[in-house]
Amino acid sequence: MTKLAVVGATGLVGEKVLEVLDRKQIPFDELVLFSSPKSAGKEIEFQGKTYIVEALTEEKTGGQFDYVIMSAGGGTSKTFAPLFEKHGAIVIDNSSQWRMHEGIDLIVPEVNEPKLDRKIIANPNCSTIQSVVPLKPLLDSYGLKRVAYTTYQAVSGSGLAGREDLSNGEKGEAPKNYPHPIYNNVLPHIDVFQEDGYTKEEQKMIDETRKILSQPSLNVTATCVRVPVQDSHSVHINVTLEKKATVEDLKHLFDEDARVVLVDDVQNNQYPLAIHATGKDEVFVGRIRKDESLENTFHIWCTSDNLLKGASLNAVQVLEQVMQLNK
Repeated sequence: MTKLAVVGATGLVGEKVLEVLDRKQIPFDELVLFSSPKSAGKEIEFQGKTYIVEALTEEKTGGQFDYVIMSAGGGTSKTFAPLFEKHGAIVIDNSSQWRMHEGIDLIVPEVNEPKLDRKIIANPNCSTIQSVVPLKPLLDSYGLKRVAYTTYQAVSGSGLAGREDLSNGEKGEAPKNYPHPIYNNVLPHIDVFQEDGYTKEEQKMIDETRKILSQPSLNVTATCVRVPVQDSHSVHINVTLEKKATVEDLKHLFDEDARVVLVDDVQNNQYPLAIHATGKDEVFVGRIRKDESLENTFHIWCTSDNLLKGASLNAVQVLEQVMQLNK
């Protein structure tokens, strides 16, 4: 008997988690849906059954769950993930709360595997997830010396509030979520600024890349930008390799690797687009070219659906991974 819980079931990512669970036909015997008190009582139709969403309480964490997928924010996760863990559940958490904690696995199934020293598994930042997927074959084949990211992140990365700022901005309304209008604008600001001038989002990408790839001394830097796009993040990756390579080497590597989809025919205007990534599971790479300003360095353009591979899909893939490990 497998008992599964989804926390934050009424949010953007929670809804996608349910879609992916259904599409991938993840096996379970019992499902419980949790939310904040304000969404409790809502009815959700899933696989022909009507579920009543329950308010999450400390008492309910003792419900003998095998697996819990949490998409309810860092504060909720900080309180409730250890309680689920204490009662024996494996928790897959979508927030940033646990990612850099020692002993907590930070997992992208195409890249690494959980050790389960703790029964809390962290889902990485959405932009990090799509970036480390193409970096992994590069690391394995050529080694990595340096990675520089510039992200172009969709408003759905901010949840419903981000989407509303974009749609309301088109009507001339002032933003409620962002410090400036996002409609017809670009914001070089995601999350809060730190003393060194980097944002927390940028620091997340730096730290998480090193942890996921098990490269603690890798030179990584990032600039994270919000753009007026509804869904799917784009990331420019500038990467310096340890071993000599050519553009054709990299294209061949990606073309042969099942973890990514190569879209790189610039003569026919074929390259990864956010609009084409939306609704798809894959990570798309293209516009691969040599950076002539640095030795053995290359530009890679990468797109992926931030609500799918960047959040819900990755979480469900982690669930599949641990289910397989527990067989």
